[in-house]
Amino acid sequence: MVTPNPFSAMFGRSPFQPLLTHIVKANECADQLLPFFEATLAEDWDEAGRIRESVTRLEHEADELKTDLRLNLPNTIFLPVSRTDILDLVSVQDKMANKVRDITGIMLGRRMRVPEPLAEPMRDYIRTAVACVAQSREAMEELETLLESGFGRNVSDVMHRLIRELHVLEHQADSQQIDIRRRLFELESELPPVDVIFLYKIIDWVGELSDRAERVGSRLQILTAR
Repeated sequence: MVTPNPFSAMFGRSPFQPLLTHIVKANECADQLLPFFEATLAEDWDEAGRIRESVTRLEHEADELKTDLRLNLPNTIFLPVSRTDILDLVSVQDKMANKVRDITGIMLGRRMRVPEPLAEPMRDYIRTAVACVAQSREAMEELETLLESGFGRNVSDVMHRLIRELHVLEHQADSQQIDIRRRLFELESELPPVDVIFLYKIIDWVGELSDRAERVGSRLQILTAR
């Protein structure tokens, strides 16, 4: 007796179900970022290490979901969207989990602590980036619900609303990034040059997290318009 492939079963129901399963995992990974940041501010490196282990585990699980999706997405199935679109979307989603892994890895490895004048702005900046990821997950969940309910005509309106909200969040993250980079520039003379370099890198990577979440939303919007 051949055991049915769970991913093939998922695709039999909806092409978006495996994508939703994956983005939920990426969102869980992003949710670890703020607690990790708080641990670094407190210089609680044991706690930061434990959170980093959770990030690594979740990112690995996301990778496995991505690989399973790629291997089990049928070539001949009649889908409402193209196979290439699905593969592109899961790749963009996966980069969100990867970026959280990169941020926590370099901060823990170097035992980086953000200077006190930047702590609150960075906290808000990270909150916004994580909110972007959550919003991209919500867009996928709403799309899946609507398609399963057969409300295809409403998909475009719902997606436009969610993507507008995601765009606002990403724009907010851009503004926060500009402000934090300005603040760091004013502090540069007081900090070791190497620390400054890595602080700019972390600031950029948090921005990439929100940017990649917005890309997920944009790809969903394009995908459902076809």
